Amino acid sequence: MTRPGFRIRFALLLLLSSLWARAQEPGYRIITDPAESAQPVALEILKHLAAGELERAAALSNAPERRLETLRQFRSTVGEKEFKRLFGRFFSPENRIVMEAAIGEHRLLVWELGEAERKLAGQYYVAAGGRFLMDDVPSERRAELQRVLDGYRKQGGR
Repeated sequence: MTRPGFRIRFALLLLLSSLWARAQEPGYRIITDPAESAQPVALEILKHLAAGELERAAALSNAPERRLETLRQFRSTVGEKEFKRLFGRFFSPENRIVMEAAIGEHRLLVWELGEAERKLAGQYYVAAGGRFLMDDVPSERRAELQRVLDGYRKQGGR
């Protein structure tokens, strides 16, 4: 036989545990309004990369020097032709943006890469100076959006 006080404490503990778990989930909203979307700048960056225009792509980052160095290193690793091919494939009909999530001024674009067994890839953006830039600066918001991407992947892209 259990005491009523134990049951009440146990129920409260379960409730607090549930509330704590919900508090750890990032609060985000889905972007459906094109006026709020980072997609145009994402596509602009990808066009520059597919054309091999590293400086123009890096200029659309909130850390342009860091982004340019990263792009140069990657290009030197895979070669210029492969570099352009890899970024050009984002325009393939099998690859598409399936979700855009927002936390404040930060955005997460989730790409479904149909040519890569439907793998989900994320890109991060932030509003700055009236337009979106690729978000290359670690922050708590970006980490929260990474958790959104992780959760989306665990749900199988739903």
